[in-house]
Amino acid sequence: MSMGLEFYSGRGGCLTRILLLSVAVMVAAWLLPGVEVGSLWSVLLTAVVISLLDNLLRPVLVVVTLPVTAVTLGLFLFVINAIIILLASEIVSGFEVRSFGSALLFSLVLTGVNYLLELPNKYMERKELDRRRTDDDTDDEGFTPYEEIKD
Repeated sequence: MSMGLEFYSGRGGCLTRILLLSVAVMVAAWLLPGVEVGSLWSVLLTAVVISLLDNLLRPVLVVVTLPVTAVTLGLFLFVINAIIILLASEIVSGFEVRSFGSALLFSLVLTGVNYLLELPNKYMERKELDRRRTDDDTDDEGFTPYEEIKD
């Protein structure tokens, strides 16, 4: 894979994703009245804490609440996201979420903004996958997968 197509999925990708999550935190805090972020360091620390909680605690919460999540057809995952936001608010001193409703809205806006920021990476990954498919279209005998075998 060439360096130009990696964008932020390769080396240094974790740092870039934290920075993108930081931008998403700033945008979501700016849009919502019940969420306040004190400084740039608070934003960065909030992004790191949310990322850690999302990777370490969220899978445990999903497994523990699996019956409730199944009954609500997955909607309980929004509650888990809000809980993670409230925990991050308790951990980071410059990040304040005033209510559960604000945490729920914050998680929805954060997800949307983060999705938009991740689009270039998804586009580049798809482009790389398409390039690999066209390079590997022939098998050992020289037939492409779309050729018809005639008797």
